Amino acid sequence: MLGALVPAFIFSIGIGAMLPVIAPHAVQQGAPLAVAGVIAAMLPVGQILADIPAGALAARIGDRRAMLAAGGLAGLGLLAAAAAPTLVTLGLAVLLVGAANAVFHLARHSYLTEITPALHRARVLSTLGGVHRIGQFVGPFLGAVVLHAGDLRLVFVLAAGTAAAATVTVALARPDPSAETLDAPVAGDSRRRPRLAAVLGQHRRLLLTLGAPVLLVGAIRGARQQVIPLWGEHIGLDPATISIIFGIAGGIDMLLFYPAGKIMDRFGRLWIGVPAMITLGVAMALVPLTHSTTQMVWVAVALGLGNGLGSGIMMTVASDVAPSQGRPQFLGAWRLLQDLGIAAGPLIVASGAALGSLAAGIWVAAAMGPCAAGALQRWLPQWSVHANRTTRRRAGLSADQR
Repeated sequence: MLGALVPAFIFSIGIGAMLPVIAPHAVQQGAPLAVAGVIAAMLPVGQILADIPAGALAARIGDRRAMLAAGGLAGLGLLAAAAAPTLVTLGLAVLLVGAANAVFHLARHSYLTEITPALHRARVLSTLGGVHRIGQFVGPFLGAVVLHAGDLRLVFVLAAGTAAAATVTVALARPDPSAETLDAPVAGDSRRRPRLAAVLGQHRRLLLTLGAPVLLVGAIRGARQQVIPLWGEHIGLDPATISIIFGIAGGIDMLLFYPAGKIMDRFGRLWIGVPAMITLGVAMALVPLTHSTTQMVWVAVALGLGNGLGSGIMMTVASDVAPSQGRPQFLGAWRLLQDLGIAAGPLIVASGAALGSLAAGIWVAAAMGPCAAGALQRWLPQWSVHANRTTRRRAGLSADQR
């Protein structure tokens, strides 16, 4: 709890508070809307650029120390964003925060993979996904309270404070004895720190096959964040109504993380992964059929249910298949695939709008859900003994363990 889950919650509050104000802050600094959008995009760009280096860093200095370093870098980046004298400085600061976020996320994932028993893994990692969602849900409200002071820079200062608090919490938490070796890697021991190229080469077939659902899940989740605002604007809803509908979807999203994890631990990962992706895909396909606030609310609830049901699924599957040697590097490559998918999702929706049919873009993105479900059904049993009851039985796990 203190070593990973509480810091994750605190850290996510700051990221959630910062997200809505990056573009407005850039506009206040004199940026046109297009440039403000580019600056806001530096956050996911920073995450993508840092995913692979994050794995190498965690392997070199240990997961817990990587979390401490990431928290400190995020705090510095947020303070730099608050004090940025130019748009270039602001963009670089946001890029640094994105990179730190990637390191923090990967390190806490790797840390929990190491210390959590496999038969409780889904509940723990679904809870990690849940506290991340709750933090990002709470963050904008705290940011709105700070904005009453009238200065957008104070939101970045708030986020820097949460990054510092998360770092202090990690520092004060007593390291788990089973993970102590992660914090003291032996210099020059190649057996303890395999090279990135060797890890990727050894597991390339896994990444080329199971990587397909990782990309697809990331794509539909990335698109999900855009469809409600874009379609709401398309049918003429006012910004306040769109925000409320988006908040309802986020609220539903937070409710299912622990039941989802318990089902995955008890019956297997496919029992959650497949229905979650199908639900998400069907709900997104219904968005272009809505024409009123009430219809949008019901579809938003369905989107929240689908996404919440799949809370932690990709982190859990990654932990199931990650090697014990080279785990951080492997998780970095896995995270890169996921982030590339998340970046591609909004582009799919935007491409449809640019070609004259927002609905077509949404339907193409919605198709990623059933495709992800099919890919999981096809490839996961090949690589994970925790895919379903059949793979567990073949692995010799008892009924109690199942």
